[in-house]
Amino acid sequence: MNKRKKRVRRYYKNFKKTNFVLLNKILRILSWLLPGLVIKRWMLTSAIGFLTTLLGLIIWTNLRPLYWLIEFFFGVITGLTRILPVSLMGPLIVVLGLLLIGIGQNRSINSIQKALVPEKNTFLVDALRVKSKLNRGPNIVAIGGGTGLSTLLKGLKNYSSNITAIVTVSDDGGSSGILRKQLGVQPPGDIRNCLAALSNEEPTLTRLFQYRFSGGSGLEGHSFGNLFLSALTTITGSLEKAVQASSKVLAVQGQVLPATNIDVMLWAELEDGEKIFGESKISKSKKLISRIGYLPENPSALPSALESIKEADLIVLGPGSLYTSLLPNLLVPEIVDALLQSNAPKIYISNLMTQPGETDGLDVYQHIKAIEKQLSNFGVNARIFNSILSQIQFEKSPLVDYYESRGAEPVQCNKEKLLSEGYYVLQAPLYSKRITPTLRHDPRRLARAVMFIYRKLKKLN
Repeated sequence: MNKRKKRVRRYYKNFKKTNFVLLNKILRILSWLLPGLVIKRWMLTSAIGFLTTLLGLIIWTNLRPLYWLIEFFFGVITGLTRILPVSLMGPLIVVLGLLLIGIGQNRSINSIQKALVPEKNTFLVDALRVKSKLNRGPNIVAIGGGTGLSTLLKGLKNYSSNITAIVTVSDDGGSSGILRKQLGVQPPGDIRNCLAALSNEEPTLTRLFQYRFSGGSGLEGHSFGNLFLSALTTITGSLEKAVQASSKVLAVQGQVLPATNIDVMLWAELEDGEKIFGESKISKSKKLISRIGYLPENPSALPSALESIKEADLIVLGPGSLYTSLLPNLLVPEIVDALLQSNAPKIYISNLMTQPGETDGLDVYQHIKAIEKQLSNFGVNARIFNSILSQIQFEKSPLVDYYESRGAEPVQCNKEKLLSEGYYVLQAPLYSKRITPTLRHDPRRLARAVMFIYRKLKKLN
């Protein structure tokens, strides 16, 4: 008796599983008819084309094939209705026709999937649906440099394919600095990180691009991506063209652009009047910075960067080092002019912690005023960024204590003061809750908060 119950239970379980798989396949086939995939219109176009071709052939042959077809059709119907009554034969043929359509579509889709994504588990219809959604996403321009910008891009690529990253090119330390001195190319480091962040290619290829050599004469400290971009820059003649070629290799979702194609050096004037040359030295300074500039002055911007700002639906600055990652982009006058002319919402994203030497004791309001002060040095007195995204009050943690012991502290946000001056302010939990050796923004949380502000401002406008 128990064996019989087990057999019945097993049979029922297999029956449910088979039905579920069949239902899932039917739903997946029907999902091709969902709006936004641009499939239905072309299926209808193909059907109309087939019928039109058939009609043309019939007219061309003086309707004779039509008569043959009708005679054949009625002959088949007469023969079939002798076997079974019309009330049974009709539904049976309908079901058979639908079954053949389903089998044909399923086999066709599987063949296409194997050709396009042979090693991926994603169903083609799901990939198309996601791609269609991302293609309809807003045109986003993200400005900055360092790890902050690449972190933001990792999150934003879940909301749009229309992303342009404008990256500072004043780095003169580490691998980028060595390649810059030895090969005379623009520093590729920050651009490499942004390309990897926006890449949709296989993880192994992205890891290869980010791989850093730990040994080898002349290779130690260099990343493969830096060497790759430097070689391409030499071959193509410019960093912009090298980035375009790399973007194709990595299947980059959007585009990454250097702020300028000019080989520039960053300098900073400290509060005591001393001048420091080179980004790597500026970031190590222990004195407050008064202003920064480029040598040569007023470098030109890339036309593609200006065009992206002009067409932007949303512009974001940060997160990143104030004086070495964010403000250097605003030392390109054409970029500043384009930002002033744009009517898109513009968001400034505050850092989580202050940076010893660069921004000691500065809160969000003072960060904003430092940006406005820098712009006023170039005769720009208008406010560019009217919206601010900042971290809510930190909970006490060993990681925060560690940063404080190293001279950094959470960037405080005086929300009332900012609101009184007409800024839109959003405070949200932006840092990663995962246990990591460094305190960083979480890409998903950060992007979600940015898109929340964008939708809010879009409604208000």
